[in-house]
Amino acid sequence: MTLRVAIEGVAFWASRLPGWELARAVMRGERTAPDAPSARPAPALLAPNERRRAPDTVTLALEAAARACEAAGRNPSDLPSVFASTHGDVAISDYVCSTLATTPTLISPTKFHNSVHNAAAGYWSIGTGSLAPYTSISAHKYTFGAGLIEAAAQAVCAQRPVLYVAFDSESRGVLATMAPSRGLLGAAVVLAPAGQAQQHRSLILTTEPVAECHPTPARSAAAPLVAENALAPCLPFFEVLAMSQPRTLCLALSRQTALNVEVN
Repeated sequence: MTLRVAIEGVAFWASRLPGWELARAVMRGERTAPDAPSARPAPALLAPNERRRAPDTVTLALEAAARACEAAGRNPSDLPSVFASTHGDVAISDYVCSTLATTPTLISPTKFHNSVHNAAAGYWSIGTGSLAPYTSISAHKYTFGAGLIEAAAQAVCAQRPVLYVAFDSESRGVLATMAPSRGLLGAAVVLAPAGQAQQHRSLILTTEPVAECHPTPARSAAAPLVAENALAPCLPFFEVLAMSQPRTLCLALSRQTALNVEVN
């Protein structure tokens, strides 16, 4: 299978790399990252009260989504979207499980509401007033590649731009031993069908069966800053986007399926 799409807008936010401009400069070796992590993002899309109640996963995803749409010059409410997260919100899931096991009558309705995997996508559609369809997916350690090919397929099949957002936050509690993740990492791109894009880079995505998939490793100074986050496999893709020359990289879709991405 071959998919041809273009990237209209890019966004990236991590605890030590808060914003695509800084992240790109660090990936290029032009700047160093700040020593202290930044506070979680505060997306203007949410009203102050909602912003305070929203979990890290939601504020992270919405910040990345809004910045990608802004970079693409697209109206957020017009775009179908794909939201991908390796674990969802492990901290809230751990809270829900432990509270149900000990004091079930004291469970927080707000936290229960935010525990579903599509919480970020739901907040996005409400905040933007969008009636466009959204997809929320997870594929464990293959999540970023799975989300990318899903968004690209939707853009090609529907012949319209699609917003792709991927994010993971800090794991806590007992569940963190099974679903580890440290810090905050969110990224987004607006993909458009080849020939319809307003600007920026083009992608050619092909899938390939292999005996064992060996994804392209991250090599920039940004790698150790996000290495412990569950979404760290996305970094090689953004390292290639940070460079100006054409390159090809490999992402994993499964242990025996490679996603080859040619960036021009």
